[in-house]
Amino acid sequence: MKFHRSIYRILFPGLLIWLLMPSGLKGQAVPGRDENIPFLVTFGKEGKTSWGDDDFYQIFFITIKKDVREPFYIRVFDPDCGGENDEIQGDFNTRSMFSVYGGKGVNPEKYEQSKGIKNSTNYKTGNLLASQVFGSEARYDNKYYTFGPFNPSEGDFNERWDSFIFKIICEGIIGDDGNLYRYFLSRDPNNNIPIEGANAFTYEYTFRMWNNFKSKAHIYPYVDTGVVYIKQGNFDWDNDGSLVVVSKYKQGINANISGEEDWSFSKIPIEQSEIGSSLDFQISKRQGDLVKNNNVVVTIENQFEEALPFFSSPIGGVPVYQSSIKKQKIPPQKKQ
Repeated sequence: MKFHRSIYRILFPGLLIWLLMPSGLKGQAVPGRDENIPFLVTFGKEGKTSWGDDDFYQIFFITIKKDVREPFYIRVFDPDCGGENDEIQGDFNTRSMFSVYGGKGVNPEKYEQSKGIKNSTNYKTGNLLASQVFGSEARYDNKYYTFGPFNPSEGDFNERWDSFIFKIICEGIIGDDGNLYRYFLSRDPNNNIPIEGANAFTYEYTFRMWNNFKSKAHIYPYVDTGVVYIKQGNFDWDNDGSLVVVSKYKQGINANISGEEDWSFSKIPIEQSEIGSSLDFQISKRQGDLVKNNNVVVTIENQFEEALPFFSSPIGGVPVYQSSIKKQKIPPQKKQ
């Protein structure tokens, strides 16, 4: 009998992820400090996918630990689409809607559609707490717009993580330009004051690569119990450089990268020593002629084609290769 994924969930319920999270405050910025990514990017829905956005929306989940009592805020940096950071196509005509959701239906572990992967159309699950549409208003250029306050109890509680989960969606509702922006989770509406233990994650990462040869970006997928191999996918990489996978065990494995407006995939085996920790996807630019304003999409799945999250602050810290770790392959699941 085939080893069904429901049995997998019973036998391998996963680690208490949140207990492994660093106690520091690096995870408040999204993208996080260790990721070294300049901007998230979402194009208007009339844009071309060849510009590096496959679905014209992006979803991030925010986790607030249960013992946080005070209200918090979600601050969006440069939410307008019309300034120096954004990608113009002709004239700026894009309007972007940022929406915050809480309550039942947000938790992606219980509600698969909440993840919004594979060009889903029913990802707006949960209770709408706040929403704002931005055009090319100069008053928001290179400045923060603040959503909130939100009470942690307004989120969707996750017992395994002992945290409340919220969701913020950026959607290009009209136009064809690229909106480049960032988030910060804060205890203050006017300043970036971190919330201890907070973090953010996504299942489909759409971001801007650096416009120089020296800067290296990182994204950090988490490897939970029961993962035998991962399948990473990336879209519209334009053959621009490399994607190298590093972990406690892996010194560096080159993953496939995509060309213009297509997807590329790689299967990467997981060793026992990598379970319960993050991988480091290291992203470098191609040398030679500089590819400017390159936007890419990255996803990751386990052997059951279940999406795995990328955390802004890597679970267990940034993985560092340890040459002393011996290779321990995870045994294949027995057929029943």
